Amino acid sequence: MDEFEKLLEAERVSVERFVRFRMSSKADADDVLQEVYHAACRKFLQLKNRDSFKAWIISIARNKCNDYFRKKAAQCEIPIEEITERELADSRYGASVVTAVRETLDLLGDKDRQILYLYFWKELPQAEIAKQLDIPVGTVKSRLHTAKQNFKNKYPYYSRVLKGENKVKKLPELIPEYKIEASAEAPFSVKWEELMGWFLVPRIGEKMSWGMYDIPSRKCSHVYDMQVTGKARVHGIEGVELTAREASYSDKNEVINRTFVAQLTDTHCRFLAALRNDGDIRNYITFLDGDEFMPNWGFGEDNCGNETNLAAKGLIQRVGTSVTSANQDFLLDIVGRYTVTIGGRSFDTVCVMDIETYNCGVVSEQFLDKDGKTILWRRFNRDDWAIQRYLKKWSEQLPENDRLTVNGTTYVHWYDCITDYIL
Repeated sequence: MDEFEKLLEAERVSVERFVRFRMSSKADADDVLQEVYHAACRKFLQLKNRDSFKAWIISIARNKCNDYFRKKAAQCEIPIEEITERELADSRYGASVVTAVRETLDLLGDKDRQILYLYFWKELPQAEIAKQLDIPVGTVKSRLHTAKQNFKNKYPYYSRVLKGENKVKKLPELIPEYKIEASAEAPFSVKWEELMGWFLVPRIGEKMSWGMYDIPSRKCSHVYDMQVTGKARVHGIEGVELTAREASYSDKNEVINRTFVAQLTDTHCRFLAALRNDGDIRNYITFLDGDEFMPNWGFGEDNCGNETNLAAKGLIQRVGTSVTSANQDFLLDIVGRYTVTIGGRSFDTVCVMDIETYNCGVVSEQFLDKDGKTILWRRFNRDDWAIQRYLKKWSEQLPENDRLTVNGTTYVHWYDCITDYIL
């Protein structure tokens, strides 16, 4: 095996993941990958620093993906004056119409639409735009600035929070008393856009707080104040940046600040990157980092994320506290309809169960209302989970807590989470 093949073999997974995330068709992705490998092989002798091989071949992959999208745009024959007819968004989930972008462009004048199309879709430099439109470069800059501002003012997902909206409410020290009652009605389908495990919708303008409550004491141990801080791009994929301020409820000086990048599409919600402080170094890990990223942040095949359009699939069956499931990875399913009464308020919910997708030995119940908002989240540990650390089974540590039997194995209720949405 020569040097190129050795380096390529070491980075092949990252390259394939990078390309497949962008393609709506596996066949197209395979074609693009062949072009990437062929181009990299031809140009390899031009690479002077072999240590930068990964960044170098990813840049080739990015260019080949851009070529793919340009060809596709040309095939769709999108003329400048008709850019509002269709705005393509290609991802692993297929081509879709981005309604918000299209409708915003519809509100703009012809000159604004034209220059935004040339600059963002065609990716033309300002000098080339000036040549095509037969106007000075200074006029291009001025017109582009105006068009971007007009788009920003009309785009619905920019933060326009009115006074009093999304105001973070103080979480109580004790979780309110609650009751969970099974309903005889069929579970409803729901649009669930929250970021899995963090409860915040990754969309500009969103913010919220949530708390973690030990059971049976019902005391809050930690509070998380979260917000979306702006748009972000990871390896060319658009998302948003989120911050989470984790504080001990009893000691406000005990604070951890976290930063993530996440993406919400019409069909999935997923993490793209996370910032980790390693001493004095700000270490960013992304979906291309494989085993360093996936166990904590990844979900679904190739980190496609959790589905946002939930309906009962029958993968997990529940009768009372007895649960049985299919034998497959990434088990997440609606298992029934429940009325959750908490703090004197009643919510009509479906229960979404997650069986060992995030952590081996952990099961969760997440009760969502018809708006896809979490009313209550409950964690259960397999009886022997982390027994080397705790030296006791959970049924011995927490003998009064609720239990579930999942595929014949006992799981014990450990803690709950609620958000300020229910207050």
